[in-house]
Amino acid sequence: MKPSLHLPFSEPPAPGTTLEVAPGILWLRMPLPFVLNHINLWLLRDGDGWVVVDTGFGLPDIQAIWEAVLAGLDGPITGIVVTHFHPDHLGLATWLQERSGAPLYMTAGEYLTGHAVWHEIGGHGTAPMLAQFRVHGLDAERCAALEQRGNGYRKGVPAMPQTYHRLFDGDTLEIGGRRWQVIVGHGHSPEHMSLYCADSNVLISGDMLLPKISTNISVYAVTPRDNALEHYLDSLTRFARECSDESLVLPSHGLPFKGIRQRVDDLHGHHDERLAVLEENCSEPRSAAELLAALFPRALDTHQTMFAMGEAIAHLNYLEQSGRLTCQQGADGILRYVRKQTTH
Repeated sequence: MKPSLHLPFSEPPAPGTTLEVAPGILWLRMPLPFVLNHINLWLLRDGDGWVVVDTGFGLPDIQAIWEAVLAGLDGPITGIVVTHFHPDHLGLATWLQERSGAPLYMTAGEYLTGHAVWHEIGGHGTAPMLAQFRVHGLDAERCAALEQRGNGYRKGVPAMPQTYHRLFDGDTLEIGGRRWQVIVGHGHSPEHMSLYCADSNVLISGDMLLPKISTNISVYAVTPRDNALEHYLDSLTRFARECSDESLVLPSHGLPFKGIRQRVDDLHGHHDERLAVLEENCSEPRSAAELLAALFPRALDTHQTMFAMGEAIAHLNYLEQSGRLTCQQGADGILRYVRKQTTH
């Protein structure tokens, strides 16, 4: 039996309250309107004020919780760090900028992708996504449901920021006398930023390293041949190599934990299993849509179907590009994958 991760905290802070997880580091949890019903946000002591890491989904109810939290802090917001462009992370960044006057820090890949998705330009948006999913075999009924859903991104990000401070991989942010190294990871989003403080032994992992679930790894219409899963697995290996195994990991979802190397090994094993399942189910040509039930043996709502299709394509791209499957486009225009036949 594998040892379990060490979870220093058995419960999250109550809504609208904070919990100190390390000296000068507060944990704040916000609700989400999805099956994944929460996001963890972090407040870092910065002199007489606080730096916010991620902002929550852009809904009035979340703003009200923020107002209560801000009223209870003993100092102003001095900076806003957003790990990546997804709406539960970037959603209220503009509102917090306007309310506090604090600068926003992001990587360029995340800032610009957020704008592209919000404005549905440059290969981003509902129409390119539906075209991609149709090529991968998604039926008309589920495509229609996704089309009716429309631009869900704007529901979580009511306004996009117009200025930011660009961060690069390897940069250092000095916050309250601590040095936080920027670690850029790939696969979940274009240039996801995690923050590592070696002196405090703390890793703010964002969505890249979660204690119970694997983050969504999707291929998007704008980069149809992207090997997102390989990028993600390489990024995980970097965490295990560069961060102390004794570090307290502060994830965006789930509970803080210790045991980076074990969790990285578990996630590699998890994706190896999913790849094997797909390969086994491709003895005959199969589309990504036909393989959803093999990867996700449960009912999927419209929101989950979008993520499931992206993830299935990511795993199929990995298998094709590693030579384990071949891809064929039929007369109907649909891409199907089949296992390579072994010769003896």
